[in-house]
Amino acid sequence: MAKELILVSHGSFCEELKKSVEMIMGPQETIHAVGLYEWEGTEAFREKFLNIIKDLDDYIVLADLMGGTPCNAVSRLLMEGYQFELYAGMNMPMVIGFLNGQLIGESVDLVNFAKENILHVNDLLLSFEKEED
Repeated sequence: MAKELILVSHGSFCEELKKSVEMIMGPQETIHAVGLYEWEGTEAFREKFLNIIKDLDDYIVLADLMGGTPCNAVSRLLMEGYQFELYAGMNMPMVIGFLNGQLIGESVDLVNFAKENILHVNDLLLSFEKEED
């Protein structure tokens, strides 16, 4: 059975990130999104998260922001003994890297994959122009 991926964030960022990834990769039943909204407290968010993981055996969690409430709430679960990987600073390359790794049956270093996919396009275009000269 493949690992599941849980995206946690402030507001609907996680849901929208999932939708954007699905535009590229197709429907993703193994990705779950748990957003924290301004009308909810930490305990309500925790309960939503626990409801998602109750039937999952193997999962990774990506959070939007280190030190933010969603990441902190999930971090507390790690400190309580839950076993999963948690990464902060999620972005689309991380999610796509995870999915590609699942497709080929290999683990992907999500942190390095994310870093390698952050580029200053202006500099990249300038380097291409210099190569053409």
